[in-house]
Amino acid sequence: MEIAPGISVNEKIRFGKPVINGTRIPVELIIGKLAGGMTYEEVISEYEITKEDIFAVLSYAAKILQNEDIKVIA
Repeated sequence: MEIAPGISVNEKIRFGKPVINGTRIPVELIIGKLAGGMTYEEVISEYEITKEDIFAVLSYAAKILQNEDIKVIA
């Protein structure tokens, strides 16, 4: 089931974690690789995805964070 443009979930693929449509590549993996310093080009080459796939991952992550509530306890 597509949960966002370019991102889907299926309980039989990666334990229901969000993945790039048509792949078994989890969103969290791509975010982690970019955060670790890999360039878009390196990620594209390593995982055989497109720049549009990376943009879908980043857009999905931004939307998830937008809805996150953080409560500060002092």
